[in-house]
Amino acid sequence: GAGVAGTAGVAGAATGPVGKAAPATTCSTAWGSGTKSATDANATPLKNVRTSQSTCYDRMVFDIGGTGKAGYHVGYVDAFHQDGSGEKIPVKGGAILQVFVSAPSHDPETGKQTYAATAGKPLPGVNLAGYRTFKDTKFGASFEGQSQIGLGVRAKLPFRVQQSGHELIVDVAHTW
Repeated sequence: GAGVAGTAGVAGAATGPVGKAAPATTCSTAWGSGTKSATDANATPLKNVRTSQSTCYDRMVFDIGGTGKAGYHVGYVDAFHQDGSGEKIPVKGGAILQVFVSAPSHDPETGKQTYAATAGKPLPGVNLAGYRTFKDTKFGASFEGQSQIGLGVRAKLPFRVQQSGHELIVDVAHTW
């Protein structure tokens, strides 16, 4: 129905003038693949994690309560080991990006869960079907005031970490 017609329209448009404009859509790969971190800490709970796709990268957004910036530590690892227990959690993909965000998955004062993730399982509500770079997600742990996520990616690609309001944003480029 309408989905097929809409897709055909997009495909038709993409083969037209967009082809000539393609060189202007050069993607930056200046981010590098080295570990990135910030020590800001507000210890407000993690509310949600969601993903999206862009022309140049796949994006993971951590929705953190409160107004301050959250600390983070993001880097590639050879294997994903659960924080606290050290148990190995398998993550699919050519490389594993480990994300620590200084936001527990529960309210530190009440102990009530604020992000319904389960250790060793895919992130709730995240569907990576059709993604170019993201291949898998696993929740590691919420331990000592931080949450740990394993993000399986196609290969060890450049990434950046940004903060915008109550969001911590991790973008992984499609190519070098």
